[in-house]
This record gives sequence, structure tokens and C-alpha cells, in this order.
Amino acid sequence: MTESVTANDGRPVYRERRRVEWIETDAGGRIHFTAVFRWAESAEYSLLRQVGATRLTTFPRREVSARYHRPLRFGDEFELEITAGTVGTTSIVYEWRGTREGELYFEGTIACVNVDDDGRPSPLPDELRDALRGSAT
Repeated sequence: MTESVTANDGRPVYRERRRVEWIETDAGGRIHFTAVFRWAESAEYSLLRQVGATRLTTFPRREVSARYHRPLRFGDEFELEITAGTVGTTSIVYEWRGTREGELYFEGTIACVNVDDDGRPSPLPDELRDALRGSAT
């Protein structure tokens, strides 16, 4: 299940229901710590598509972080949610989290920078900036 929702401040939110797959676990059957980054990145691109972005590969990572609150295990279902927390001139900081039965299991951020074809920071398109801030007309 996926859904497009809007935060109270008008920012778009992408939400999907997922299940922990075997390949995403460690030898103890809990999620491998790197799984949350793949889930967040997949949700990031779904959010970008949701707001109509056409260039999806111009956002190298500047910083990533995660905090784990409870372990998810193979077969667990959870809800993943992402939104653009801060949208600057050339950068976006995404905020994401995973919940299960109303409890927070993990949360994190991804900071990325829009770059041009030469790899230099480049301003975000106005339409994308407005859409992620929830101010698109």
C-alpha cells in the first residue's frame, strides 16, 4: 500500500507499507542496519515522482543519519514515511521514519545536493522547490 498525503504545513508526504525481506536481515534475523537507507532512498524517489520531478539522478548525498529505536525482524510489516524537511537553494534534507503498530522503530535524514552535468551544485528547479515545500500552485 502506498499513499500520497500532505503534512499539516502543506508539504507532500510519501507513505508506503513494507515487509522486511530475508535479504534485508542479518544473521540474527533482524534488519541489517543498511536496510533503512535503501528503504529511505526508494521512498525519496517515489516522493520526487509524486511531485512531478523528471530528473531523479542529480542528487548525490552529502550526509545520511539513522537512529534505531526497536528492531524489525524478517517478515515484520511496517509503514515508511518520508518528506522534505528542509528545502534550500541547491539542497534537500529528507526526514524519514518507520513505524509499526503506532511505535517508532527507526528514523533518519538524508541531505543531498542538486548538481549540474559537471557535478557542481546547481539551484533546484523552482517547480520542484515549491512542490517539496508545499507551496506549489
